[in-house]
Amino acid sequence: MDVVNLDAAPAFVTKDGSEIRELLAHRNSVIRNQSLAEARLLPGQATEEHYHARTEEIYYITHGSGRFRLGDEIREVRAGDAIAIPPGLRHKLWNTGTEPLRLLCCCAPAYEHSDTFITE
Repeated sequence: MDVVNLDAAPAFVTKDGSEIRELLAHRNSVIRNQSLAEARLLPGQATEEHYHARTEEIYYITHGSGRFRLGDEIREVRAGDAIAIPPGLRHKLWNTGTEPLRLLCCCAPAYEHSDTFITE
C-alpha cells in the first residue's frame, strides 16, 4: 500500500517556477498513468506561463486566492475552486492574496519537465 504524507514529501521546483511536493506518481508508487502533487506560491509569486503538449491537469485550490489565465481567459480563483486545463492551452497562476496559495495538481499522464513548454 502506497501512502505518502504531505509533510514527508520532498519539495522541488517545477519548470514553471512553482514549488511542488509530489504525493503520488510513477516515481514513488504503483501509480503509472497520473500524478498528484501540492503546489505552493507565496504572496506576489506567479508561475511562468506555460503549456503541456500531452498532459491534462486539474488544479484544486485548497488555500488562498489568486488569478488564473487559461488561453486568453482570466478569472479570480480561491479555495474550493477546481480548474480544468486541457493539453496544449497556455496557462499561468498568480497569488494575489496575502497568504500562501496552495493547490492540488492532478496530471494525466504524470507531470514531467519534458512536457512543460514555457511561453513567456
